[in-house]
Amino acid sequence: MSFNLALILTVLTAFTGLVVALNKFWWQRADRWKEAPASREVLVEYSLSFFPVLLFVLIIRSFVFEPFRIPSGSMEPTLLQGDFIFVKKYSYGLRLPVSEVKVVDTGSPQRGDVVVFRLPNDPSINYIKRVVGLPGDEVTYNDHRLMINGHPMALEPAVDPKSRQQTLHSEQLNDRLHQIKVMNPRSRQDGTWMVPDGHYFMMGDNRDNSTDSRFIDAIPESHLVGEAVRIWMHMDGLQWPDWDRVGTKIQ
Repeated sequence: MSFNLALILTVLTAFTGLVVALNKFWWQRADRWKEAPASREVLVEYSLSFFPVLLFVLIIRSFVFEPFRIPSGSMEPTLLQGDFIFVKKYSYGLRLPVSEVKVVDTGSPQRGDVVVFRLPNDPSINYIKRVVGLPGDEVTYNDHRLMINGHPMALEPAVDPKSRQQTLHSEQLNDRLHQIKVMNPRSRQDGTWMVPDGHYFMMGDNRDNSTDSRFIDAIPESHLVGEAVRIWMHMDGLQWPDWDRVGTKIQ
């Protein structure tokens, strides 16, 4: 069962705000001549306490930052399962909560950005991948090599310090230098894709273990949630937090 936290938060904020407004502009005046019901006094007291907090959380979560937990290893080695990250909500426009209607345009994704987006066939599910293709681009992925509009992206081999195997590669997308993970001799899905207008082609950094635009198609701009910017905690299961990852900037 999935819960729409944005909807729940919006409804609670609207309800407590309505109670506060009714109390200020109607009930207080009416109660001058009679005693207010005890149940209403309790409702007003709780609403006065919770409304400012709910409103603050709603504004921050909807327009500034939203926390997000990495649920899988599809973005390894950049992000690990159990990482908790901040998503900058205003990177690609300010959107109303619940309806996700954009009200202010603040920018658009750049090649190399790590982005959280809503899955087109199930918007209740959030994915996180890296933008590799912009609207109008031709994206080719062949033998673990990424090409954009016929130009190969810079790729250099690296050694994984944990496994001491050459499973990592440094990839350059515009000014974003990051590492990708290659586990299998043959890539999982090769091909060429054209990115439609208003869409973005996403790929996971764990190229052989990522359900991304190679399988779910390019992501429409309307489904973007925000840019992943920093790790604020790493905790996987019952293990102790990995304090070395706290505060790490996402490349």
